[in-house]
Amino acid sequence: MNSILITGCNRGLGLGLVKVLVGLPAPQPTHIIATYRDPQKSQDLLELAKQHSNIVPLQFDVKHFDRYDQFAKDVDALLQGAGLNVLFNNAGISPKSTRLNFTKQDDLVDTFVTNTVAPIMMTKSFVPLLKKASDNNPTAPVGPQRACIVNMSSILGSIEANREGGLYGYRTSKSALNAATKSMSLDLKGHQIMAVALHPGWVQTDMGGSKAPLTVEESCSAMVRTVLALNESHNGGFLQYDGKPLPW
Repeated sequence: MNSILITGCNRGLGLGLVKVLVGLPAPQPTHIIATYRDPQKSQDLLELAKQHSNIVPLQFDVKHFDRYDQFAKDVDALLQGAGLNVLFNNAGISPKSTRLNFTKQDDLVDTFVTNTVAPIMMTKSFVPLLKKASDNNPTAPVGPQRACIVNMSSILGSIEANREGGLYGYRTSKSALNAATKSMSLDLKGHQIMAVALHPGWVQTDMGGSKAPLTVEESCSAMVRTVLALNESHNGGFLQYDGKPLPW
């Protein structure tokens, strides 16, 4: 894997993924492109980038759709024509409203825009770079060494596994993202570009809370191992952080 772009790296899982990637034995990815929104809230990422030359922090808000095309051009220039091997759509939010009687229209719309619309539009903008990476590596097997999309999903997006109800905004946005991931896996298969939905587990983040059983490091280490081991058989799959298939 020569290059990977991860959205939402100022904290939590995004920052955790960057830390794991720079801790890998050689060869590490040549370019770890990590997006963040607010420099004041991204000091850990920016400090880490000073210590590792392969981390490229880029300020970008996934809700600024009018800037996607220019952002893709900037990344293309950075990669000097090599294309992008892995697009990891990680940025996401979880509304505070959970039960039906507390659910608010604005929360639903905002969550859907960030968790579903943004990953779809980001992928659309970066398909040319993923195609370029795939075309530049014609002998590489389908997977992250060639061209791969990873969408950060959640078991809460599983319809079959829903036993508790509630969480309307988050559940529906992740279910929709799963559907989009499946379509991506079919639409881009001819270009040898694969797509998977990945559940990070219940993790000790601002979103997951302190009672979660997994630390950020544990989840991210497992996710990186899973991503690096992806192959054509996983295309269009819904996987847990450790690679276990999950029900739709």
